[in-house]
Amino acid sequence: MKTVIAVILIVVGLVCVAGGIIYFTQPAHSLPSFFPSHTSLRAAGANIKHTKKGLVAVVVGAVLLLGGLVVAAVARRPTAS
Repeated sequence: MKTVIAVILIVVGLVCVAGGIIYFTQPAHSLPSFFPSHTSLRAAGANIKHTKKGLVAVVVGAVLLLGGLVVAAVARRPTAS
């Protein structure tokens, strides 16, 4: 069961990091439609990037990856019998 949790944490962490990278590299009007606030500045024609959201996504992704690695390490440790 711990292995499944570790895999889920790692996958979600990777998705968050990828989302953060997309926030850093794409202007607001070019974000995919499923990203929060992808249309907030489309009408204004602004060419800004969402650096705060990208930073939060990368930090959350890193925490999830770290948590997944810790859970995986605990799951691999032999039990004391």
